[in-house]
Amino acid sequence: MAERENRRGRGRDREEAPEFADRLVAINRVSKTVKGGKRFGFAALVVVGDQKGRVGFGKGKAKEVPEAIRKATEQAKRQMIRVPLKEGRTLHHDGFGHHGAGKVVMRTAPEGTGIIAGGPMRAVFEMLGVKDVVSKSIGSQNPYNMIRATLDALQFQSSPRHVAARRGKKVADILHRDEAPASEAADA
Repeated sequence: MAERENRRGRGRDREEAPEFADRLVAINRVSKTVKGGKRFGFAALVVVGDQKGRVGFGKGKAKEVPEAIRKATEQAKRQMIRVPLKEGRTLHHDGFGHHGAGKVVMRTAPEGTGIIAGGPMRAVFEMLGVKDVVSKSIGSQNPYNMIRATLDALQFQSSPRHVAARRGKKVADILHRDEAPASEAADA
């Protein structure tokens, strides 16, 4: 019995979670008025990512700031999504996302462009591992809505490999689709 527990314990040691980076995006002090006065609490918004294509966000509320940040970080790790990156530095294609009144537009960018994004969107791209992207936030400036709109757009990113698998074709057929009719016309 003890041997079985040791094996289980060793298995957990080997399954080390990848190291995640986190970024505190916003912290709000909220108050509740009660009979004796006001009770203050804190709400934290955190973005977590492995900078290799996985990102998530979480929010936490507590009486103390560190506890709110811890809760938000744990929630963000549970809600991570995977996003395919082109050459490990940019998006495969342009995207549009929205949540509530928050709308975002994201475009791929050539190498050396950097992250052109504001506030909460920049945090998402940095934690995701994107190095070159141009984006614009339209509408709501609420950080919660901006992050949700950004993740909405990122969920629809797909790589040529995924598209080829979905269509039952080869990756080369997907990537060189525009060139194929021209070469067939030249042969005829």
